[in-house]
Amino acid sequence: MSNRLPPLTALRAFDAAARHMSFAQAAAELHVTPAALSFQIKSLEEHLGQPLFLRKNRMVELTGAGRSLAPGAAEGFQSLATAWTATRRLQDNTTLTVTAGPALTAKWLAPRLYEFARAHPEIDLRFSATLRKMDLTRDDVDVAIRFGEGVDEGLYCVPVRKEWLTPAMTPEQAEQFPTPKSLMNAPLIHDDSISFLRPACDWTTWFRAMGLEYTPIHGTHFSNADHAVDAAIAGVGVVLGRRSMISKDLADGRLIAPFKTAIETKGRFRFLCLAGAETRPQIAAFRDWFLAEIDRTAHISDEFTIIPVEDIPPL
Repeated sequence: MSNRLPPLTALRAFDAAARHMSFAQAAAELHVTPAALSFQIKSLEEHLGQPLFLRKNRMVELTGAGRSLAPGAAEGFQSLATAWTATRRLQDNTTLTVTAGPALTAKWLAPRLYEFARAHPEIDLRFSATLRKMDLTRDDVDVAIRFGEGVDEGLYCVPVRKEWLTPAMTPEQAEQFPTPKSLMNAPLIHDDSISFLRPACDWTTWFRAMGLEYTPIHGTHFSNADHAVDAAIAGVGVVLGRRSMISKDLADGRLIAPFKTAIETKGRFRFLCLAGAETRPQIAAFRDWFLAEIDRTAHISDEFTIIPVEDIPPL
């Protein structure tokens, strides 16, 4: 038996038919007639010397040989598609697709993008606001901004400042709750989007940093940080706000942070792209702008005593 590979068109026809388990649907995907697709699969079977499908009335079924070939064929075409997309992307210096969490997109990126767009009118910026960890090799994404303590093997990574949290509230609520101890009677808002962090960065931890032993039983919980902050702006309660999520609202006076003690998480944001892609003009421009914007607002941290969460002992 010859080890020479069969024609690519025949393998492609087989891959489509194996995925759909239908010659008609596979033909529609490849924009050929069912007769043409059947001919390609028949030629592949002749090349192999055994059938790949059992033809039944109105349906097909993979033979043992077909089941052996299908995973490799699917993986091979996926690898080709990935390589083709990556190669085409190298020629595009005007489009930039960025993925970031919905909260960071809404509270940090979107309010600042005007400056980037004005400085780089030649770049078409596209955002995918999702918490799904997208694959920079397979997905059509150039840059990912992720938060946490993860290791990003094989990627170009620029870690940025760690997050800290402090109570934030409307000016009216600040008058109602003038001391850390008074917050025990306040309606507290919980940001559950960072509940995965260890040690925990929650209200119990912040109270402990203030020398108070208190674990809230009640309160309003949000799975997205931006929703928690928006609720605080609406006067629903007091949020333990993350620096990145409340900095603009603090600067604009919608919220105030009257207690100048913050707890610092072990997690941080990272700017990520494929290794080697950091030199592409649009990626380098966005990275430089992103890091400069973080540095431009870094002075807000000078107003607070920031305590690393791992340094807060139990009472």
